[in-house]
Amino acid sequence: CFDEFNRIELEVLSVVAMQVEAICSAKRMALKTFMFPGEVAPIKLVPAVGYFITMNPGYAGRQELPENLKVLFRSVAMMVPNRETIMKVKLASVGYSMMDILGKKFCILYALCEQQLSKQRHYDFGLRNILSVLRTSGTVKRSEPPDADEEMLFMRTARDMNLSKLVADDVPLFLALLKDIFPKVTDPPKKVYKNIEDGSKALIKQYKLVDWDSWMLKVIQLYETSLVRHGFMLVGPTLCGKTEIAHILTTCMTNDGNPHHSVIMNPKAITDSQMYGVKDPISEEWTPGVFASIWQKWNNRAIKKTTWIICDGPVDAIWIENLNTVLDDNKILTLANNDRIPMTDNCKIVFEVQDLRNASPATVSRAGIIYVSASDLGWEPLVGSWLQRRGDINPNRQGGADLLKPLFYKY
Repeated sequence: CFDEFNRIELEVLSVVAMQVEAICSAKRMALKTFMFPGEVAPIKLVPAVGYFITMNPGYAGRQELPENLKVLFRSVAMMVPNRETIMKVKLASVGYSMMDILGKKFCILYALCEQQLSKQRHYDFGLRNILSVLRTSGTVKRSEPPDADEEMLFMRTARDMNLSKLVADDVPLFLALLKDIFPKVTDPPKKVYKNIEDGSKALIKQYKLVDWDSWMLKVIQLYETSLVRHGFMLVGPTLCGKTEIAHILTTCMTNDGNPHHSVIMNPKAITDSQMYGVKDPISEEWTPGVFASIWQKWNNRAIKKTTWIICDGPVDAIWIENLNTVLDDNKILTLANNDRIPMTDNCKIVFEVQDLRNASPATVSRAGIIYVSASDLGWEPLVGSWLQRRGDINPNRQGGADLLKPLFYKY
């Protein structure tokens, strides 16, 4: 079975077509051995051989199959599964006794979200998102007392796992939908991570930043996402504090006795082959790429700290498609020289991007999204921290900072 078949380049696909055709004609003639293209000696034919391909047609980074290959395969159109049934079965398997009611409510909630929330490229209310919410709700259920209200637990999980990716304008609408679908549940309190909150606030004071509630919430949301996902994206416009969010959280976790370390690279500063590696067509020599080398070095269980590999730069359908197997449950980076490097538990992959305009739906659905709106920070904290640091440059500048502060607010 060949997964994501149409990501193979066109010239390779035509070679594959010849190979498949050779096997087909050998089967038709019921041969015991046959000549396979590229082989010098005949090879044995297993009569039970079958080949299947899966593909997503029609967006960047994907090829149309050539006609000589299309005729060798019979197409099977996939239907959209009944989500409600999947939800009910999964809820029952993770320990919920009210699976019928909750499954129906969850299905209606996501259908309404798709219809009523604004259309953003990074929104995904598909099966991958559904399954991650259901998995997390099972973990929450098992960590709470057996008599805890299931509706409240499920509503809290669905709320906390979706709020992080919503743009500021959609948050009130999403909360209103939750209230309509779970009318009996009064607004459940957020889970408190005392060590992270206190540690982050201490670091904000130390770095002379401004403790801004809506921005601090994003630090907590990033922490929650990092607990349940191995790949996540910090999305938002420039100057909304994305880099500082990641820095504060990793430093805070290190101070809390869970050592973290960041490795930052810009994937758009180099070509695709420089990123993953390239094979010399003549000598067959393999030159490893920057990302592949970083990946090999830090995906090592012997390292006693968690590494965040941060790709800080615009997401492009071409280079990110190669990370699809890393971001889904396979957690394996496959390179052109047939190396398969598995992802270890002490490694996370993080993308810091302005928007996901060029990302394919396949990528968006695989990663946890933390969207930082421009209004989450605004101009006040930027000015506030700049004024606080004026005194560090020169004690005489503190007086100037005190004069400037009221002028900023006035004008």
